[in-house]
Amino acid sequence: MAAAFLGEDLPESVFGAPKAGPGMWASQIRIMNPMDGRTIDKVPLEQNEAAFSIALCKFANYGDEQFVLVGVAKELHLNPRHVAGGFVYTYHLVDEGQRLELIHKTPLEDVPTAICPFQGRALIGVGHLLRIYSMGKRKLLRKCENKYIPNCIVTINAMGHRICVGDTQESFHYVRYRAKENQLIIFADDTNPRYITASCMLDFDTIAGADKFGNICVLRLPPDTSDEVDEDPTGVKALWDRGLLNGASQKADIVANFYVGETVLSLQKTPLILEGSEPLVYTTLSGTIGVVVPFTSHEDHDFFQHLEMHMRSENPPLCGRDHLSYRSYYFPVKNVIDGDLCEQFNSLEPNKQKSIAEDLDRTPSEVSKKLEDIRTRYAF
Repeated sequence: MAAAFLGEDLPESVFGAPKAGPGMWASQIRIMNPMDGRTIDKVPLEQNEAAFSIALCKFANYGDEQFVLVGVAKELHLNPRHVAGGFVYTYHLVDEGQRLELIHKTPLEDVPTAICPFQGRALIGVGHLLRIYSMGKRKLLRKCENKYIPNCIVTINAMGHRICVGDTQESFHYVRYRAKENQLIIFADDTNPRYITASCMLDFDTIAGADKFGNICVLRLPPDTSDEVDEDPTGVKALWDRGLLNGASQKADIVANFYVGETVLSLQKTPLILEGSEPLVYTTLSGTIGVVVPFTSHEDHDFFQHLEMHMRSENPPLCGRDHLSYRSYYFPVKNVIDGDLCEQFNSLEPNKQKSIAEDLDRTPSEVSKKLEDIRTRYAF
């Protein structure tokens, strides 16, 4: 029946876009050429299967061969939440990445919401369970599991033996993989609840994250943090040794906080211009593409901090809302300067431009040049 419906060519202008009923899903995997947007290969999934995660992995026992793992939910109802099960489809990339060849299908008890390559194996978040899988002949083989992520894993980032897991309600958890004992152990987490939607590892200790309410944050482990922690399988440790605030015994520091105002869907550290530095690029639900750039000198930071302060007083928002309280809607804004507000300097009246520039010991053209410099250094 589904195949017959999909085979019908009904003009959308007359019939409208088809809407699925509750628990009805359709997904497909597509290989595209990024240069011209051309579709190279297309693999439709079975009826009522929804793809939730995808990752490119290499497995230790298969050398340099590339595999695509796709996490799929079967007959998922969002509210009340019910799922008939999940699968991980394993595809082999053949013909120099031009075609997908199905190797096997691994059944799971929950939705595989996040997949990440890890030391010749794959980290997969199955509901609230964090698992390591290796490649087998007939399915993926489960090697290790951690059951202590509170709600549901939405993002996984790995660097070396360190793993950073984003939870759907409880922010980030830092996990250490101990190969000798074959254990995944949580050794640090965040003090604030965050409904994570996207994450990007900046370095071994630092992760940038975004939540569904429109905040971007950067978390960093303190220098004295140790990931050489032991799990207590017996549960007889003293209460004061177990953790802090019902979580891990060590907490990450908040380096930066900023309210964007739109739900952020992706975060990526990437250069936007040839041989340029790597800013943090984010995209939002309503189509915004934004860039968060690091300051490389105290002089620049000091200049833009004072410019932002003057713009707040000289150019308040039209509706009369305080700019500082807006950017601190959920968490106090910290170590982030609002570039959009600073850019409005060029649209001010000449006499206001002159008074702000005089307070900064510069001319209006020098302030405009400074704004242009930081823009062209990273983006356009």
